[in-house]
Amino acid sequence: MQVVMSGRARREAVQAAARELLKFINRSPSPFHAVDECRKRLLQAGFCELKETESWDIRPESKYFLTRNSSTIIAFAVGGQYVPGNGFSLIGAHTDSPCLRVKRRSRRGQVGFFQVGVETYGGGIWNTWFDRDLTLAGRVIFKCTTSGSLEQQLVHLDRPILRIPHLAIHLQRNINENFGPNTEMHLVPILATAVWEELEYGTPEPGPPEPGPPNAADDRHHSVLMSLLCDDLGLLPDDILEMELCLADTQPAVLGGAYEEFIFAPRLDNLHSCFCALQALIDSCAAPGSLAADPHVRMIALYDNEEVGSESAQGAQSLLTELVLRRISASPQKLTAFEEAIPKSFMISADMAHAVHPNYVDKHEENHRPLFHKGPVIKVNSNQRYASNAVSEALIRKLANSVGVPLQDFMVRNDSPCGSTIGPILASRLGLRVVDLGSPQLAMHSIRETACTSGVLQTLTLFKGFFELFPSLGRNLLVD
Repeated sequence: MQVVMSGRARREAVQAAARELLKFINRSPSPFHAVDECRKRLLQAGFCELKETESWDIRPESKYFLTRNSSTIIAFAVGGQYVPGNGFSLIGAHTDSPCLRVKRRSRRGQVGFFQVGVETYGGGIWNTWFDRDLTLAGRVIFKCTTSGSLEQQLVHLDRPILRIPHLAIHLQRNINENFGPNTEMHLVPILATAVWEELEYGTPEPGPPEPGPPNAADDRHHSVLMSLLCDDLGLLPDDILEMELCLADTQPAVLGGAYEEFIFAPRLDNLHSCFCALQALIDSCAAPGSLAADPHVRMIALYDNEEVGSESAQGAQSLLTELVLRRISASPQKLTAFEEAIPKSFMISADMAHAVHPNYVDKHEENHRPLFHKGPVIKVNSNQRYASNAVSEALIRKLANSVGVPLQDFMVRNDSPCGSTIGPILASRLGLRVVDLGSPQLAMHSIRETACTSGVLQTLTLFKGFFELFPSLGRNLLVD
């Protein structure tokens, strides 16, 4: 159902949706924080948390979610008319983004600098990480001193503590012609200096240690780094057994441009899609009775590790999605409920799309140049790098027309490589009908990316409409 708004009211709605996305991004400096933020919002919206290790009692007109590895989350709302064998209305996205991650033995140093060894994660534009005010975010596994159990705590140091400085142009005259940093040698951030360490504590930190036992955290990491983490967490260094830490830019996500029509932010790929999927699910079942007539299960699945191939226990390649769908479908009265449900189901694989760049127009095929403010982008590739086909595209076009959201198209040039998404993975693993779609953005995989404000509300509107309208659209589909 389309809602007509005045120009001013629409601008205010666009800005409000975009600002809510900014909050989500700023609270999600790592996949663990992104899932934690989703969890908090779902609990506030009345969703009940499930555990994979426990039995489930799934009821119509009820809302649930579960997490795996604290970095993947699946949430679903059961329609009031749902019976085993009915379909799933599913939106998938991913919680991870390219970044630098702290190595398990991170203690590095040269010429009086304390440095932190890092590993590249995903396909980042690594030269954008130079000269940025960086911090750390992620999770720490520690031993509880009272119970002796292993527990997890999220950490986000909210000030700049790391920096990867450029080498001055005077020492590399050709830097503006060709700059490709050696990812092992040139991406090692500085943390402190031995001189200041001695001023602070009176004695310098000792040199590089001999390899020690696996739990010798102080041997593996600089003591100044451990002190920062322990001060923030309220732990002792000996309590910490292991860490998974991402480097993150401290500059917050903001609105920009002369008319504040742009979003300048880290991790738009793919927190933008995660936020829109999450909020659309929450909004679609917020009103009393909103699930009463729905014969489907409305679901979002936000996976970790997409940027590195999805081959993990918490990735889209895992059995997680199938296991969850089977548990929801399970019925002693209908043993083939899962198999019957899949052909009735539909998935939007939500991942950001490449907007045409004004300085690199020739990088896009002339008939497929997505623009800002013109709507989400259907992504198509005949070589199955995207899962869209004529049937799934037709369904999403009909849906978008019903809710008044414009759509655009993207296909890569024949002489250009094509990225991929979780769409083909889940289409092939489950036999789901899938469309690949995303909001247009610039500078994908940079430490600071750019999108448009209207893309948030357009995507939210489309996703909410998908949850509400797909069951009726699917019944009119006469294609196997």
